[in-house]
Amino acid sequence: AGAAMVARGLWALLAALRAGWCLLPQSGYLHPDEFFQAPEVMAGDILNLQVYYPWEFLSNSPCRTVVFPLMTSGVSYWVIKSLQQLDICSSCINSYTLLVSPRLLFTMFSFILDYSVYRLAPFWGADPWKALVLLAGSYVTLVFYTRTFTNTLEGLLFALLMVLVSSRKSSGHSAEPRSSSLLGVITTAGFFNRPTFLAFALMPLLYWASLIVDSRKSIKTLINDFLKFILCACFTAFVFITADTFYFTSVSLDNLYSTNKSSLIDVIIQLHDKMVVTPFNFLSYNLNPHNLALHGSHPRVTHFTVNGVMLFGILHILAIGSGFKMLKKYAHQLMLVRWCCRGLPGLLVHSEGSPMLLLFYFVPLAFLSLFSHQEPRFLIPLILPLVLFSASPSRAVKWKLLIVLFNLLGALLFGCLHQGGLIPCLFHLEQLIHSPASSSHPQRYTLLFAHTYMPPRSLLNIKKTDVPVEVIDMAGAGEETLCQTVEQRASNFTCSNCHIFIIIPGTIRATITKCGVSFKNETLIFPHLSMEDPPQIPVLSSGNWRSQLGLYILELNRDH
Repeated sequence: AGAAMVARGLWALLAALRAGWCLLPQSGYLHPDEFFQAPEVMAGDILNLQVYYPWEFLSNSPCRTVVFPLMTSGVSYWVIKSLQQLDICSSCINSYTLLVSPRLLFTMFSFILDYSVYRLAPFWGADPWKALVLLAGSYVTLVFYTRTFTNTLEGLLFALLMVLVSSRKSSGHSAEPRSSSLLGVITTAGFFNRPTFLAFALMPLLYWASLIVDSRKSIKTLINDFLKFILCACFTAFVFITADTFYFTSVSLDNLYSTNKSSLIDVIIQLHDKMVVTPFNFLSYNLNPHNLALHGSHPRVTHFTVNGVMLFGILHILAIGSGFKMLKKYAHQLMLVRWCCRGLPGLLVHSEGSPMLLLFYFVPLAFLSLFSHQEPRFLIPLILPLVLFSASPSRAVKWKLLIVLFNLLGALLFGCLHQGGLIPCLFHLEQLIHSPASSSHPQRYTLLFAHTYMPPRSLLNIKKTDVPVEVIDMAGAGEETLCQTVEQRASNFTCSNCHIFIIIPGTIRATITKCGVSFKNETLIFPHLSMEDPPQIPVLSSGNWRSQLGLYILELNRDH
């Protein structure tokens, strides 16, 4: 009882940390997709801000559904816009609220994971509070699940699937789920969010199907269950396709009817011709090896050997070891006796730590490993089966100190340091652009970013009707290209109300001095760690370490 009370208190502290750190906010910048797959797009559509629309959201190549961005970032921005319009908050729209409001919604959603773990732990033979502490203390939950990634939504939908298929009778035996309709809705919604969701949904759906078949219902009842699943899946797909078609093609029913007084059949034909099915576009793009190579190619074992360890540390390694032991112990029984003769359910929930949980973990991982582009965030939904497996009462946590140190390091690295100067830099530039001096005398700004992640323009809070702020993203341009661009801008620097800022990490500060230009203002934002341009260890040990772990905002001198 005492240990349970301590675990509950620890979980409450970690839950408070999750919410508080979101509001602080976290300065780490994990990946451009956390902005450009929802907040950036919705800021342009709903708040009418100057933004950069990624290619996935262009009407000629729509690969992302607009439904989830509208339901998350869209709702967040609509709320702050309404508060400002109602004069409840005179300056509700600023760089802080633009960043935090969608993140806060995702942080609230992240507690679906905690609920799922609490519900699932007794079913899978895990200690509920040990599992909750493992979940809440993981830097994956603290950092990734509070960010606006489609992978975050994928993890939440995967958790809901596991809850729906895991039910127990009062006698203690597995019970067939009565939620075929919800399973169809969630599976289809997950597929439209990210088609890779099918890799995560495979084992829950197979488990559900095995329970249905093993329940010895009549054929009519079995068909009814599967029919409910299919019909609800089709209806959900229809909703997503309709919403995406209207968004990406700007179709208006009034326009369709008014064109030559079209009949209903003509309208349906026109809608069919304009139909947008984003998952198919996503798959056709990502199944092309050449396209995946543009985003980076990795060895097929990267998820197993690198990404799993990077996200989950020793828990991933222990799961691999347990997997080999259980595979050896149960291979003959699983493949021949249980599967072929007596069915699955008797083996799925095992007192020594369910081998099915390992299948819930490793089967999606194996499917995702078939693709050459492998990023760590693709695996974040797997935290749920992993903590349930690791929290088995028979599995004493012998690595507590290592787990704590690993997650502290991960939270510091990805929550604070990784590209950590870019968001504060945009906050600073937003205040500068909207300062009283700039408002009374309109200024023109050019912002040149080099060797940073792509800056989300929405955080500058510039209306589309305002004087445009030119943002030049040079990514990882070489020294020669960078200097040519800077010198070209300097030579055209003639107007008195023009300002040119160059934003670079401290590790290439020496490079910019070779470009033959001078700067009148220099601002250092600390900390900022660029893994693409990492600081050298000897330099870090010198007195110049703060510069190496910082991001510079350099204002070009017009009098040069």
